[in-house]
Amino acid sequence: MAENTLHVSKIKDGTVIDHITHGHSLDVLKILGITGHEGEAVTVAINVPSKKLKLKDIVKIEGRELDTDEVDKIALLAPHATINIVRNYKVTEKQQVKLPTLLRGIVNCANPICISNSSEPIHPTFYVECEEPLRLRCHYCSYIMEKEDVLQQF
Repeated sequence: MAENTLHVSKIKDGTVIDHITHGHSLDVLKILGITGHEGEAVTVAINVPSKKLKLKDIVKIEGRELDTDEVDKIALLAPHATINIVRNYKVTEKQQVKLPTLLRGIVNCANPICISNSSEPIHPTFYVECEEPLRLRCHYCSYIMEKEDVLQQF
């Protein structure tokens, strides 16, 4: 076996999140609520060489498929990520994450006096002004949030 070869076992059923922006795989685990105590096998590769991104992270989760909100949250931190659904050791679905232009109820406004942080029955809503670097504008107060503001919420 070559010294520069990475060998990670295949998963039977679950999700492989590939092309995560390097250094953000642990943030992806936080988004998904994975602490290591759930019982599912999780593989994390950090700063792996990539032709497309130079460096990337990879997360493999046995026995779990992601929902739409989870994929949208991952897109906030890793706009180039791909979600691969694996069934019986084969990739059955492959999806490039796509950050929607409008986010509703996924993150909260970092402006403490925003009406979306009050007891009013409204959902935090943001317009994506830029994917890289991430810039979100609050629908209610026009506050601009960046990646650091989003990371603090997970």
